[in-house]
Amino acid sequence: MSKGPTTPAPTPAEPAPAASPAEPASAAHTADRHDVIRVHGARENNLRDVSIEIPKRRLTVFTGVSGSGKSSLVLDTVAAESQRLINETYSAFVQGFIPTLARPEVDVLDGLTTAIVVDQRRMGADPRSTVGTATDANAMLRILFSRLGEPHIGPPSAYSFNTASVRASGALTVERGDRRTVRATYTRTGGMCTRCEGRGTVSDIDLTQLYDDSKSLAEGAFTIPGWKSDSFWTVRVYAESGLLDPHKPIRDFTEREMRDFLHREPTKVKVEGVNLTYEGLIPKIQKSFLSKDREGMQPHIRAFVDRAVTFTACPECGGTRLSEAARGSRIGGVSIADACALQISDLAAWAAELSEPSVAPLLTALRHTLDSFVAIGLGYLSLDRPAGTLSGGEAQRVRMIRHLGSSLTDVTYVFDEPTAGLHPHDIERMNRLLLRLRDKGNTVLVIEHKPEVIAIADHVVDLGPGAGPAGGTVCYEGTVEGLRSSGTVTGRHLDDRAAPKRAVRTPTGALEIRGAATHNLRDVDVDLPLGVLTVVTGVAGSGKSSLVHGSVPADAGVVVVDQSPIKGSRRSNPATYTGLLDPVRKAFAKANGVKPGLFSANSEGACPTCNGAGVVYTDLAIMAGVATPCEDCEGRRFQAAVLEYTLGGRDISEVLAMPVTEAAEFFASGEARVPAAHRVLERMAEVGLGYLTLGQPLTTLSGGERQRLKLATHMADKGGVYVLDEPTTGLHLADVEHLLGLLDRLVDSGKSVIVVEHHQAVMAHADWIVDLGPGAGHEGGRVVFEGTPAELIAARSTLTGEHLAEYVGA
Repeated sequence: MSKGPTTPAPTPAEPAPAASPAEPASAAHTADRHDVIRVHGARENNLRDVSIEIPKRRLTVFTGVSGSGKSSLVLDTVAAESQRLINETYSAFVQGFIPTLARPEVDVLDGLTTAIVVDQRRMGADPRSTVGTATDANAMLRILFSRLGEPHIGPPSAYSFNTASVRASGALTVERGDRRTVRATYTRTGGMCTRCEGRGTVSDIDLTQLYDDSKSLAEGAFTIPGWKSDSFWTVRVYAESGLLDPHKPIRDFTEREMRDFLHREPTKVKVEGVNLTYEGLIPKIQKSFLSKDREGMQPHIRAFVDRAVTFTACPECGGTRLSEAARGSRIGGVSIADACALQISDLAAWAAELSEPSVAPLLTALRHTLDSFVAIGLGYLSLDRPAGTLSGGEAQRVRMIRHLGSSLTDVTYVFDEPTAGLHPHDIERMNRLLLRLRDKGNTVLVIEHKPEVIAIADHVVDLGPGAGPAGGTVCYEGTVEGLRSSGTVTGRHLDDRAAPKRAVRTPTGALEIRGAATHNLRDVDVDLPLGVLTVVTGVAGSGKSSLVHGSVPADAGVVVVDQSPIKGSRRSNPATYTGLLDPVRKAFAKANGVKPGLFSANSEGACPTCNGAGVVYTDLAIMAGVATPCEDCEGRRFQAAVLEYTLGGRDISEVLAMPVTEAAEFFASGEARVPAAHRVLERMAEVGLGYLTLGQPLTTLSGGERQRLKLATHMADKGGVYVLDEPTTGLHLADVEHLLGLLDRLVDSGKSVIVVEHHQAVMAHADWIVDLGPGAGHEGGRVVFEGTPAELIAARSTLTGEHLAEYVGA
């Protein structure tokens, strides 16, 4: 076979196949050789020159202890580079509108395909974001009602609670060749309820929590956190505005004074020659506190808001968020508000009965989306469920919906712990989904700890051997059977099974819950025993969180450790998050006779060149920004003068570079003895975070590490009852054993521990189990079992009982 003059010469990297007239027709085509994703020299985060080959069109599970480098390899290297390369195919104009990504620290990365990442990020807590708006379901329903709804009220926007009705008219001056004025009118019909502005709730502020009306402003009447009597911008603007008598008790204000005090519109006033804005107390509180995300508030501010503000369903729209016109337009007697309030499995049945040829393609797409909800185990949700109330596992599965039934093949799907928040019964369904995606010809990469998921893998990559600096290497890659005999931490613990206790603890009392009816609960009466380890379990959507978070009395001395994400930027670290840095700064200041603010990289002691960041960021517009270590402080974040001050022979940057275990010894005795810091460090070590460095940015921590860091912080809270929401999320099999020991120590110290959990090891280790069900949504909401784990296993009367019995080998 001869080559023509236009045939390009083969490149050295890809030699041309040998040309021979006798070459068999069945010989592999050159294009078929790219059957692996090749990673060579990966150094992202704690990875140590990792080199592996990941088979394509197979299901590969990445496992290892929390913090071993799984996310760094799969999400921050493979998936990130795939997304970066796709972004580079767009024009510079388009790239200006999408996030810029830096190339991962890796020598060679080839064989990549388009990566679709389904991670565990919780959905935003915006009050206008719902399950329906987060997917395409609400958009399709709005179009459906705008075409079939009776009476017809307008376009799809007329059914949207995020769109306000607008009317405008006036004159426009058009500057073209001939300048002329044009009269114009504009109208837009929206579906937003005008009373609650599409939020579904209205807030009522308890004035007694804002001020003491027996005192005057001059006597310090305000009880709002941070409002000190000498504050120029808050308290003094009221006292010295000239609108109010600062020496009169608030209860003696005239009607006009009270109106000015509580509701006055923004007004310019002069205080000590400075122009300031005076505003009524209620609108000022709404702007200062209620416009912010509750989870992002400091704990004492959040406690104040919970105490001072109550949210009730909007009396005008009944909590539906929609205008009267939108609620009145119906299809067969069902309004869009009714449709969104239905359980999705029921809504799917309603959509299946609709038959209208003019909207056939729309109905097909809507039915597919609703059926996907049901298929993935989320049929118990409703489209009007606020997105911020979804757990991490539910949010992840909602994001998976758009990929079900997709015709795309040869795509790389990346899942970050897809079984988080799933009952063992639901894990079987998730496994079938993962295998279905693989069998369509896709590469499926899963970060997972659950043995049930590891068991279905075609290929396993085990990272470790430890966490943080002790991890970042590939300990094993191969089959599941090979993993069992590999001797790695995962291999040794893969077949671990916790046995039920022979003797359970005796309760010291009970937390009584009567008539619980939050969400799908059906007037549940249950006693949660105190002084023992209680596990509340049941299939996803059975009502566990509703029972524990929505029904436990607020005055019961409860400390809640939920799944809300840790908030923090690259400047936040374990030392700042846990409050450890405050006593450390004071100890440095006392030892050196200077101010504590000098020992903060976010305050006076910050390096002026990098502003305490340790690196200098250069924005390159459409290209990824470049971060270079600061030349002045060499990445230590502090001014040179600050680093001359020491405590126990160490400067502040050296202290922040210490691992938790080393820092605990450092602050335990001698000149550097700081008992407050030592107690925090002991709690961090107790939850298995002894390897973390104090100054490590929170943005580099894994999901399991963040969960345990939050637990360590809350262990200092004063309260007799601890409520933990799925504490095994992100934990390796070996770490679960460590967690069980920690729970035992909490109970033995006199605490009552209530755990919402699906992990069979935690169920088996419990003293008492409350099982909810029997199903999800309106098929759940009832207590189907109360008793010891041994009794649940013996009865096998519920789904949980069957799976727990199988787990312990009974």
